[in-house]
Amino acid sequence: MEQNGEKYDSFRIAVPADYKEIFSHFYFAENKSNKTITKTLLPSYQTILIFNFGASAILNSKNNSHIEIERCIVLGTIRKAFDYSLPPNTKILVANFKDDAFYRFFGNSLLAKNLPVNPDELLNENCFTAMWYKLNKIVDVNQQVNYILEFCSFYIKERDKVAEQLLKFTKKNLNPIKSVASQNNQTERNIQIKQKKYFGYSAKEINRYQRFLKAIEYIGKSASKISKEDWFTIINDCGYYDQSQLINDFKYYINISPTEYLKFQQDICNPVN
Repeated sequence: MEQNGEKYDSFRIAVPADYKEIFSHFYFAENKSNKTITKTLLPSYQTILIFNFGASAILNSKNNSHIEIERCIVLGTIRKAFDYSLPPNTKILVANFKDDAFYRFFGNSLLAKNLPVNPDELLNENCFTAMWYKLNKIVDVNQQVNYILEFCSFYIKERDKVAEQLLKFTKKNLNPIKSVASQNNQTERNIQIKQKKYFGYSAKEINRYQRFLKAIEYIGKSASKISKEDWFTIINDCGYYDQSQLINDFKYYINISPTEYLKFQQDICNPVN
């Protein structure tokens, strides 16, 4: 991919069918230019595992603090957008955990909530550092992905029954927490706690995010300009009460307005699409 004369390669890597419950996809990016390239990552409500090769990638927070990724780091659950920078000669490979997969691997989705953490600290082992050294010797990114998949297959636990019921709940006119609580003869509070433990977020949080995501997808499919009528369609089809609620969600998740997102979306990485 050529961007403003700068060489920047990025692409998604699909996962085999056997692993689709564990990872939504892998993402690879490499900066082969002589300038630092900065991108914005949209919220995904997923936990991600980042492997860094070459010069250290940099995570940029709102308070202007910077975190360097030397080898590997876990971020989760990604609730708000953040900027990341790739200096020259930097490569990153990102594994995107799906649904309850982080819990099935590490035992608690809240362990990495909103904080960058070394994955070895979550397991009290140096297995991820050891894996980084192995990956760093593999040239082909697809072979790197295969190595990660093979490694993870030995550690993934079976999905909990309640997590399965929450994931497969499709009755839109019913409250999933209340319904699953009734099925299991448990209180709604117990199911709420379990949802946060398995997935890292509440039902209310994910419903709001999915509404925002629907708006993002609509904008992504549209041309560079959206008419006044289109904005009303987005508000109605995505379940917003009015324009101010739409704007509030954009400010909350990515700190820019919907019209600003329309202008700058080419510089924003959407991990979901």
